[in-house]
Amino acid sequence: MQFKNIIPVPELQKYIGKIWVFESGGQLPPDDIKLVVPNGRIRLLVPYLNGIAANIDGTLYQSKEGSITLTGIIDMPSKPELGANTGTIGIEFNSTGAYRFFSLKFGDVSNKIVPLSDIAGKIAGELQEQISNAETIESKLVLLQHFLLKKLLLQKEDSIFEYCVEKIMLTKGKITVKELEKKTGYSSRWLNMKFSDQLGVSPKNFSSIIRFKQYYNAVANNKEMDFLKNELYDYYYDQAHFLKDFKRFTGLSHHGFQSQPNEFGKLFYKD
Repeated sequence: MQFKNIIPVPELQKYIGKIWVFESGGQLPPDDIKLVVPNGRIRLLVPYLNGIAANIDGTLYQSKEGSITLTGIIDMPSKPELGANTGTIGIEFNSTGAYRFFSLKFGDVSNKIVPLSDIAGKIAGELQEQISNAETIESKLVLLQHFLLKKLLLQKEDSIFEYCVEKIMLTKGKITVKELEKKTGYSSRWLNMKFSDQLGVSPKNFSSIIRFKQYYNAVANNKEMDFLKNELYDYYYDQAHFLKDFKRFTGLSHHGFQSQPNEFGKLFYKD
């Protein structure tokens, strides 16, 4: 397996958290559970060598070779299904990034994978054809970023939404909705609606994802025991609170998760 991070062009760096290229020249180890836990980001996926599939909440989503799909924000575990030889480009938007490029209510695509053509229409089909005809990964990346640059700023900045997301990120998910109400002057109902439209989940749900992300970053970088010993109670009221979120975001018990390798899933969180 090879996982390569690509630095976005400067004009997109405010909106994109990560661009990556994943390639696998053979079957993944059979005992690897291939579990991807939520990270609070919306993704574009472009499989350029064979297709990929993912199981989300019992639904199997297929992405054929040469297609471009958008993955809404995920708040549950998912499991990709990969063939022996695969190559995929992924673009992960910052939590305040995706809504600036696409005109849709993101709550409609949460926990779903949808063809980009369903969202962007004819221009997405043209981009798909151009990328399929491009001979190198580098040229495919140029086309994708050029497409995003043309889409950028078509949607107006939502300063209240971005302020709330920033507060959640800065506090690593520890700020409450009541505190956001006080800081913005807007009701929880209004904030829930705004987050549903611009991101796809409520601020409370998003905060839960960001808290768990602190733990899973530690897992991916072999610092799990340090987190459990020194940081756990910075993010969770007690062990029961942590284990409840753990089961929700991995679908497994903590013991069951620790007993199975998940090297594929860790790739998306490593420094």
